[in-house]
Amino acid sequence: MPITEILEKNCELYGNDVCLIEINPDRQDTKRVTWKEYSLIEPARAPHYRREITWNIFNEKANRFANLLLCRGIQKGNKVAILMMNCLEWLPIYFGILKTGALAVPLNFRYTPDEIEYCVKLAEADVIVFGPEFIGRIEEIADSIVDNRMLIFYGSGECPTFAEDYNELTSDCSSSSPDIKLTDDDYAAIYFSSGTTGFPKAILHKHRSLMHSCAVEQAHHGQTRDDIFLCIPPLYHTGAKMHWFGSFLVGAKSVLLKGTEPKHILDAVSSEKCTIVWLLVPWAQDILNALDRGDEKIADYSLDQWRLMHIGAQPVPQSLIKRWKEYFPDHAYDTNYGLSESIGPGCVHLGVENIHKVGAIGVPGYGWEVKIVDENGAEVQKGSVGELCVKGPGVMECYFNDPQATSEVLKDDWLFTGDMAEQDEDGFIFLVDRKKDVIITGGENIYPVQIENFLSAHPDIKDVAVIGLPDKRLGEISAAIIEIKQDHTCSEDSINQFCLSLPRYKRPHKVIFTNVPRNATGKIEKPKLRHMYGADEIVAAQTRE
Repeated sequence: MPITEILEKNCELYGNDVCLIEINPDRQDTKRVTWKEYSLIEPARAPHYRREITWNIFNEKANRFANLLLCRGIQKGNKVAILMMNCLEWLPIYFGILKTGALAVPLNFRYTPDEIEYCVKLAEADVIVFGPEFIGRIEEIADSIVDNRMLIFYGSGECPTFAEDYNELTSDCSSSSPDIKLTDDDYAAIYFSSGTTGFPKAILHKHRSLMHSCAVEQAHHGQTRDDIFLCIPPLYHTGAKMHWFGSFLVGAKSVLLKGTEPKHILDAVSSEKCTIVWLLVPWAQDILNALDRGDEKIADYSLDQWRLMHIGAQPVPQSLIKRWKEYFPDHAYDTNYGLSESIGPGCVHLGVENIHKVGAIGVPGYGWEVKIVDENGAEVQKGSVGELCVKGPGVMECYFNDPQATSEVLKDDWLFTGDMAEQDEDGFIFLVDRKKDVIITGGENIYPVQIENFLSAHPDIKDVAVIGLPDKRLGEISAAIIEIKQDHTCSEDSINQFCLSLPRYKRPHKVIFTNVPRNATGKIEKPKLRHMYGADEIVAAQTRE
């Protein structure tokens, strides 16, 4: 069934129950208000940092937006882009788009004007809904993207002259569900790749993919109506939304937190009684470091109900989970692996029962198949490194408007992920590295993730990235980009001594102390590092191969 039917079911069963809460720690007023109270306040003067809506209000807002779009001629096959920061309105707008039969096209809030224009045109978006944070960026490209496109502004403050106001447009629209027949085979959304290996690609998914994501998340983490999910990452990304889908499937409450400081996260878990939290590695590290320094104390919060902490979007150092269990011994833990091409997290996951295998990304997820192949597409033996491939109902239809790129990664219904992995004797999969990130030094393959995991255990290191740099003699050498913990010091000699237990060819040839850049979903921005340190030509050569 289409995913919109879950929303209708939740309204029928739990209509008056709160479904979403938004918390913005940057707002100082802590008064709590209902949606009805909030709706009477003009957005520009709304001081409150906590808002909430029920399933009924969620559905009514989705219906109003859907009916607006239908009145403007939007129908099945059209595309509507969303460029907004996380807020209560994000998900109702998303589902309003789906209810029309159109495709939702979430955009990365870090995109530059040029990237916004590129993605809007690639996806052939007919409408763009944007928030106040993006007025300047949209204005810069308005003349080039306005051609037959509707620009809708949502947010506080005055609506820019080149757009129409969301609140005014939807105020008189019907709150009844539109009579649009949808099936699993209807197209639902276009997501964009993170761009960590090049310019974003448009990833096309059907309703079937979204429904499978709901089932996968709930099967892995056992959400019930009693659970409360804390969502911190951006909703434009499949990771955050598809983890929320597990709560959505069972009608459970969720909290959207607009802040990543350790205090913000612990405050939200404590005050809202959150039971499930999905973190990125840097946020988990920050919480542990704050606890180590004594900046935060577990005794100051109500955390007994917190049952599950899980991490995805990047490799997880074993040392991090060891430290986490020292502070939170009763937490269940899971690692989630996935791609936007496989509708986000869960095609491979560790499983809460397999914490003894921390370091692995896990086993095939619910409803998924996995294989590891060599450069000729033949499956490798256990213990050998090859490219990870996944197959299941959540695999994308294609890269929209890019048949060549599609043919490179979709082969006989298998998605070739571009990630190098190996499988141990028990069937657990260990991520080795991105295919294009492999460093070849003097004929030896070096997998940066292995070195990053090793260095992350150093007591002074907060974050680390390993890249290849050009070398006339060896072709490439490895360089460790190291970010030091707050109030700690470290030297190159200390790093070299720490690495003596590594085989000589795996030891970093160069150490650079600086910040490690990560994107909004926590992935290291290695293209940026390669550009900074003159290694672009290496990846260009690999791409040509």
